[in-house]
Amino acid sequence: MGATVTTAATKEKTWGGGEDVQPLGASYGKMMMWFFILSDSLTFAGFLAAYGFTRFKFIDSWPIADEVFNHFPFMHGVDAPMYYVALMTFILIFSSVTMVLAVDAGHQLKQKKVAVYMLLTIIGGLIFVGSQAWEWKNFITGTYGAIETRGGEILHFVDKDGKRLALADFADTTIAREDATLNRSKGTWYMKGGTETSVSLEQVKAGLEKNPNVFVRTQFTVEGNKHKKIVLSREQSLARVNDFTHVVEGANLVRNEYGHKTFADLFFFITGFHGFHVSVGILLNIIIFFNVLLGTYEKRKSYEMIEKVGLYWHFVDLVWVFVFTFFYLV
Repeated sequence: MGATVTTAATKEKTWGGGEDVQPLGASYGKMMMWFFILSDSLTFAGFLAAYGFTRFKFIDSWPIADEVFNHFPFMHGVDAPMYYVALMTFILIFSSVTMVLAVDAGHQLKQKKVAVYMLLTIIGGLIFVGSQAWEWKNFITGTYGAIETRGGEILHFVDKDGKRLALADFADTTIAREDATLNRSKGTWYMKGGTETSVSLEQVKAGLEKNPNVFVRTQFTVEGNKHKKIVLSREQSLARVNDFTHVVEGANLVRNEYGHKTFADLFFFITGFHGFHVSVGILLNIIIFFNVLLGTYEKRKSYEMIEKVGLYWHFVDLVWVFVFTFFYLV
């Protein structure tokens, strides 16, 4: 009456992470890391797709990357488009190479080599995050400054040869700042605009009118050439003066001197999200590094943990390749 029917299905062992059953030849930890990477890949793909669609929609007013990312450490005033970003990318990719070497040394149970390559990977990650912070600082501070109009358009200024001019290059600073209405011996309070700028709106207007070799350059590109912005004639430039509303220096989540407002929002969000991932990877690598020094994995006779963290590290490197391509190259 209580007969038990035994089938092959009931004898099948459900995988609970044990070593006896490993789908695709991967341990439980590796499989979970792959699942995480897959889900996180979809998140980054969504962000980059949003960037792509937004840029396509506002392609005629999108900033020119070569003009935005043209700084290099200790070379102030030197126009070096993409040089430092390329160096950052090389350093991060090289850290992937050292991670591969660490994994290989782990397979051979060579503790000292694993420690050396892990340390090099950590250093590469720290240099990259530090470089990204430096890029953010320059992006937020700005270089030339710009003017925002009533319609939200960003206007730049150039000389007769089309070379960019900073606002301070032509602004008439002999005019007293009307926005500085409260003064004390050690400070100035700016009542309009919410933030201090190096020059006032009135000083920019007066400087433009005084200097016949200053022209307005719009945020819109010349038809058929996405790397060249439209420069107005002298008469057209002077006609735009009445539309000036804000002096803009650098970038934030409200407005930016580079062009379309959404560019800064997406830059901060996507590069910041990636930077967070790299920072987490550095933290994990540091923990693994100290475990290697303590001989934790040597006692286990397995350095699989290096492989798991290595998968994550290669993932953030690969994501940066796409971010670099979308933001800086395309």
